[in-house]
Order: sequence, then C-alpha cells, then structure tokens
Amino acid sequence: MAIIVNLDVVMAKRKISLGELAKRIDITQANLSILKTGKAKAIRFSTLEAICEELDCQPGDILEFRE
Repeated sequence: MAIIVNLDVVMAKRKISLGELAKRIDITQANLSILKTGKAKAIRFSTLEAICEELDCQPGDILEFRE
C-alpha cells in the first residue's frame, strides 16, 4: 500500500514550475521538492489547501492511494 503524489502531473498541466509554486504558497523549494518526489512523510492540511487553491484542483488530483 502506498500514497502516490501526482503533484508533478498537476503542475505540468497548469504549466507552473516548482520554484513559482513554492513562492506562491510560501514554502521552500526544498520542502516542495520533497513532497513532489513522494519522499515526504506527512503534509499539513494548510499546505495541501494552499497547493489546491493555487493549482485549482482537489486533494485527490494530487494524492492517490494504491494497494
């Protein structure tokens, strides 16, 4: 079982770079990169909300559960 992070897919569809998104949601590029690569152990709801708001998407567009 795993949580898959599809942030890179959504970012590509919206044509936004990692640096630009990090700047817009006020987190470091390093932290956003950790999330994007699936290496994060957790995500704050406030961060998830900011990402979804900025990318105009739902949490399910970014996060996926696979068995």
